[in-house]
Amino acid sequence: MVAPIRRVVTGHDENGKAVIIFDSAAPNTKVRPGGTGSTGLWRTHSTPADNSGSEDAVLGDIPLQPPTNGSVFRVVEFAPDADTPDGPGVAEQLGAHAAEGAAARHAGTHRTDSIDYAIVMSGEIDMLMDEEKDDVHLTAGDVVIQRGTNHAWANRGDKPCQIAFILIDANPAI
Repeated sequence: MVAPIRRVVTGHDENGKAVIIFDSAAPNTKVRPGGTGSTGLWRTHSTPADNSGSEDAVLGDIPLQPPTNGSVFRVVEFAPDADTPDGPGVAEQLGAHAAEGAAARHAGTHRTDSIDYAIVMSGEIDMLMDEEKDDVHLTAGDVVIQRGTNHAWANRGDKPCQIAFILIDANPAI
């Protein structure tokens, strides 16, 4: 079970006054086998973003990769690895580019054509890179700027780890 996340979204009324258009648990949560889940918070389809309207931008399927020239904001809760099935196709399930050959050290190794800002909100997690010497252990409060590189997330602890991700479309790094 992924913890609900309160989402407050502002907008404008018909007179141009600032109003709250949503104040509730974010409605788009997906849970994979083992309990790792993702909650979509917002998405844009262009830059600059369009701040008009009052439609909920996270209803429906939200792939991992942000839309062309757009962005995605989500919180992912990583279940402990001991609870998570580890098999082929994890990257494809996420909608990401799967790493090939030696780079695929972990079934969840993937990359996106985006710049990602990741903020560890709670728990601990290891970010696995192409080579073990580059792996990094992260704890609550740590920030990662992920720039289109192969990586995987491994929660080797016994408690969930919650990370906020902001993905912004970018030109491919390779």
